[in-house]
Amino acid sequence: MDARLDGKVAIVTGGGTGIGAAIAARLAAEGASVAISGRRANLLDEVAGAISSDGGTALAAPGDCATEEGVDALFAKVAAELGPLDVLVNNAAIAGPVAPIWEQAFDGWEDTLRINLSGPWLCSRAAAKVMMDRKVGNIINIGSMSGKRPLAKRTPYTATKLGLVGLTRTLAVELGAFDINVNCISPGATSGPRLQELANKAGITLEQLLEGAAAGSALKRVSEPEDIAGLAAFLASSDARNITGMDITVDGGTWFS
Repeated sequence: MDARLDGKVAIVTGGGTGIGAAIAARLAAEGASVAISGRRANLLDEVAGAISSDGGTALAAPGDCATEEGVDALFAKVAAELGPLDVLVNNAAIAGPVAPIWEQAFDGWEDTLRINLSGPWLCSRAAAKVMMDRKVGNIINIGSMSGKRPLAKRTPYTATKLGLVGLTRTLAVELGAFDINVNCISPGATSGPRLQELANKAGITLEQLLEGAAAGSALKRVSEPEDIAGLAAFLASSDARNITGMDITVDGGTWFS
């Protein structure tokens, strides 16, 4: 695989499973030194170990990247052990409540907002301070297809993912003068533990969820985490040097079909 990210330092939040783990592995395979953040240290260690076994450089950095203290600790650790940051991937998120709004509790809304939107804001602020001084960098937000179309019973999640689009576009304008690119990737249904969680909350089997998601797409399939990882690696590279402020969907052609 081309080492088009050779010498780069990257942070991937929510890197212990699914899309985040795939992105971390792909960035490392293309030459980046990758810090993997999340709240479950055992999962981070597994991903970092697999990357190291494949010849890559990975740092497990457990913590809560949706608090100022957690973000400060993460960025200090990365600077000390890997060097100045080049790439930030804001992937950490939770599914949030699955119910009509009149049945949801306020704490579910607040928790989803804090992790899915405040966390990326905090990490982006910290990354901007590092990248602006060096006049180089890429910030990649992982949104969702639900940021483009209604998703019944998922008001907290959908609101945060649409919020990420606004964050992406605004940061692209603010940071463009410093040669920092900011983009958003919006996956559709993607294989991994999140789909099993959603199936459980919806009271259906994983197979039923997958069949329904695939049937609604133009390509008649759901995405794999590697599909999102490939795009993230491209956006983090110089091949995408003139792409910024974009919200790119990876969903097999669902939102328009």
